[in-house]
Formats: sequence, C-alpha cells, structure tokens
Amino acid sequence: MTFSGGCYCGNLRYQANGAPRIKAQCHCRECQYISGGGPNYFILMPGDGFSYAQGTPKSFTRSDLENPVTREFCADCGTHILTRRNDITDVVLKVGTLDTPEVFESAMMAIFTVDQQPFHTLPEGIPVFERMPQR
Repeated sequence: MTFSGGCYCGNLRYQANGAPRIKAQCHCRECQYISGGGPNYFILMPGDGFSYAQGTPKSFTRSDLENPVTREFCADCGTHILTRRNDITDVVLKVGTLDTPEVFESAMMAIFTVDQQPFHTLPEGIPVFERMPQR
C-alpha cells in the first residue's frame, strides 16, 4: 500500500509505503494539544517506507521528559505530520494529513484513555488501554 499526504498549506508532502501496523486513537494529553482537544487518530507505518517528497519538516522534542518523542510538522502552517519514538523505527502518521483519510476506516484500539476527556467518544468493541499496551 502507498499513502500520500501533506500539510494544510501544501509545502510539505510525503509518501508512506507498507501496510499499516496499527490504526488507533490516542487520548494522551500531549496529543490533545496537537489535535486541538480531541483524540489523535493515527496509523503506525513502517519507518523505512516513509519519506518526504517535498519540503523539510521542522521537528520538536521536549527536553524535560525521560523518553520524549519527536514531532515533525510544517514550519509554515504548523500541520503536525508524524511522531517518531525512540524505541521503534515505525512512524506514527497523523490520519488528517492523508490525501485520502477515509482509508483509516476505524480505530483498532484506543490508548492513553487515562487522559480521556468527557467529550471524547470511543467506538464500541475496540480494546481500550489506560496507557500504552504491552507488546
């Protein structure tokens, strides 16, 4: 499978090749900042299949956390494209940046529901985890 997408202003474009490993929603407080308050919908994609086709993202890594993630986003419009974790090579690709976000269909799980807000909804029948599930 090949997915393409980019930022709101169009200056940053990417391609992601491979099968999604996970399709999920994250309710952590950090993702609420990125999403504007809701859960963050993402697909976990193989990192070796991801590349930027146009533009160079700006990145941000918090210095005050023990195991921080690196977030990549458009320096012009601020659209958050993906998150990179230190413990895996896969990329956490944000569904809203896909050219065809409907390919997400539905989440396979919900994570970090310990931070879930009262206005967040969970699909019925999916596994729900207060934090990150064990591998």
